[in-house]
Amino acid sequence: MRKIAILGSTGSIGTQTLQIVEEQQDIEVTAIAAGRNIKLLEKQIRKFHPKLVAVWKEESAKELKNAIKDMPNVRITYGMEGLIEVATFEKTEILVTAIVGMLGILPTIEAIKAGKDIALANKETLVCAGHIIMPLAAKLGVKILPVDSEHSAIFQSLNGERHNHIAKIHLTASGGPFRGKSRDELKTIQLEDALNHPNWVMGKKVTIDSSTLVNKGLEVMEAHWLFGVDADKINVVVHPQSVIHSMVEYEDGAVIAQLGTADMRLPIQYALYYPARRPLSGERVDFFRLKELTFEAPDLEVFSGLKMAFEALKKGGNVPTVFNAANEVAVAKFLKKEISYLQITEMIQKAISEITYMQDPTVEQILQTESMVRELLR
Repeated sequence: MRKIAILGSTGSIGTQTLQIVEEQQDIEVTAIAAGRNIKLLEKQIRKFHPKLVAVWKEESAKELKNAIKDMPNVRITYGMEGLIEVATFEKTEILVTAIVGMLGILPTIEAIKAGKDIALANKETLVCAGHIIMPLAAKLGVKILPVDSEHSAIFQSLNGERHNHIAKIHLTASGGPFRGKSRDELKTIQLEDALNHPNWVMGKKVTIDSSTLVNKGLEVMEAHWLFGVDADKINVVVHPQSVIHSMVEYEDGAVIAQLGTADMRLPIQYALYYPARRPLSGERVDFFRLKELTFEAPDLEVFSGLKMAFEALKKGGNVPTVFNAANEVAVAKFLKKEISYLQITEMIQKAISEITYMQDPTVEQILQTESMVRELLR
């Protein structure tokens, strides 16, 4: 019986993780954390019986305690201390980090220190603190198992090839709902347009990030840390069909790819059971129905967020944190319809231009940088 904890249990990755738990029936959910969706969280508690539950706000904790007062064996906590308690819960073997944003950094670090393997779906953790997290995990013998479909595909394509040198990583992107549009056409984009992703079902923030290709930029940074590959060896390939989830090219010219349907449960389940594979319900790739697989280069002038991400990775230091924090602020404003679509990348550019550079930031300096960005863009 595998024992897992989940940060972000009510989000897209969290709920799909629990679908796998329900289907496989040999995983125990020891602890979960969520934000404000108390009704769904209550249903999850009653179905999966975790021993520890954390929410972000104290008032949410009070509401949840009242909702499950007939379940005295479930302990409720809140805030960053609560997230860390869930991340380090003693009975847990694997922590699924499905929480969105930089909130995931401290709990992930503490989970690694506690010897928990990490099923990583929180890309901001490595974007901002990869220089801290990867050496720490290596030192303590903790596995970092990628859950993003693209990074899982790379991880799978590296199986049996770890001793060979990577010539290039080809990170695939669907292109999002605005593939082929000009910058002028993006001026009139509305929130509802950006939330309509053609292939993947994701949370709102990630869906917006996918439409701007900022999400792909964050994945480029994450790939750098996960696989030890420099920016000039990471190639973003727009592949609208989302059948090939990413590829690894080796020195001899061989390219190994992972293919599958657009189903996030596959990389989640692979991380939970690695190195074993398990049966999984759902559609399969039908090669006889596939009319074509197409590939094109991303337009870095129209989707300038991706271009800025490569530049941020090359600059290093706290610049990736600035990039990520500014995007978080901007997307939150766009979701509230406070700014236009193109202002998302304009705000990122402003923050990168104005925030003080720090070469090798500590965790405290990473969080300080985030605060500086939020103050700048407030």
